[in-house]
Amino acid sequence: MKQKNKKTAFLFGKRNYTWMLIGLAFVALGFVLMAGGKSDDPKVFNEAIYNFRRIRLAPTLVLIGFAIEVYAILRSPDKKIT
Repeated sequence: MKQKNKKTAFLFGKRNYTWMLIGLAFVALGFVLMAGGKSDDPKVFNEAIYNFRRIRLAPTLVLIGFAIEVYAILRSPDKKIT
């Protein structure tokens, strides 16, 4: 029996994976910026949890990251299979 040379083709192209990594970086950065804000004393409430970074910036970065991920998945791959 002859065995044919089979090239393993990835589902997405290189640019798709690049966009996926960029989206993942946005999501990770958003979650890192959301972290923190705890109080040293459990009886004292810390108002730092409601600052701009945790309420506006971090969730926006996470949503932008998810939008980039959707774009990366739906973008047509650069297929050059011979």
